[in-house]
Amino acid sequence: MSDARSTRVRSPRTETDDAATADRAATAERAATAEHAATAERPATAEESEEAGDRETCPECGGRTRADAAERVCADCGLVVEADRIDHGPEWRSFDDDDANPKRTGAPLTRSRHDRGLSTEIGRSTKVKGRKRRRLARMRTQHNRAQISTKRDRNKVYAYTEIRRLTGVLELPDSVRDAACALFDSAQEESLLRGRSLEGFAAACVYVACRTADVARTVGEVCAEAKATEDEHRAAFDAMNRELGLPIAPSGPAEYLPRFASDLGCDPAVERRAGELAERAVEEGIANGRNPVGVAAACLYTAARELDAECTQQEAADVADVTPVTVRQTYVDLTEE
Repeated sequence: MSDARSTRVRSPRTETDDAATADRAATAERAATAEHAATAERPATAEESEEAGDRETCPECGGRTRADAAERVCADCGLVVEADRIDHGPEWRSFDDDDANPKRTGAPLTRSRHDRGLSTEIGRSTKVKGRKRRRLARMRTQHNRAQISTKRDRNKVYAYTEIRRLTGVLELPDSVRDAACALFDSAQEESLLRGRSLEGFAAACVYVACRTADVARTVGEVCAEAKATEDEHRAAFDAMNRELGLPIAPSGPAEYLPRFASDLGCDPAVERRAGELAERAVEEGIANGRNPVGVAAACLYTAARELDAECTQQEAADVADVTPVTVRQTYVDLTEE
């Protein structure tokens, strides 16, 4: 059997169409190349040149600017022309050195929440009507009940809320707030809350956190803003100090000097001299058995008298919330030779 040969013959019309198609493709390619070259060689417009010049020229001295991290700074006068550039990258971050390669999104964890800030809530919407709205309301109620399932969690939520309120009113930093919440957890684990006031423990935790962080706050200042009385505060403080062994020492007058000096508007020289007087009062035993708040006020008053600054006994006593007699007695002991 002979091999079958192809008997298909290209007609002259087919060859003409192929040639015309190839010519059109070549023409289009040459046009695109010419347009690209013209665009590359085209000079920038006036608006583009002006915008680029504004970015590279300092508006103050006319010098050249350079990009430094997230800022554009003038190399001659140091003026920051642009700052806080927008980062269009992802919000999450990865730790390549870990095997699990964790990623983070959302708010960070916090000790001021009973669930560390990991809980979710069912929101509200005005677009939902009728049966679906009632069903979401029932789901929201059951969800809130499931979040606080035990009395222990309920006490923790109430105490944390009071601690956050106290730290906000007293203008304390977040570190003090977190330390107070951690201290309340320790007290609850040791079963110190039975028979005592939750408000008293919240106030005591805030006071102890201030003492450990060297933030000057007195018992009267904390109890004045708290819902607990001084007796409830004292009972909670004694229980924690006895069972937990709080690492706090007796407060000294030097801790209250910066705040009192700021309230009185004293000069730095007066504050430095008051610090020297406070050290001498502790070394010589003048501050023994006395309220450190009154001793601090007396040191500021004595320093103001020595440096001819304007400060009366009544003003110093009002800042420290003591009587002028307390300030006067310490002042006499400090000025005796």
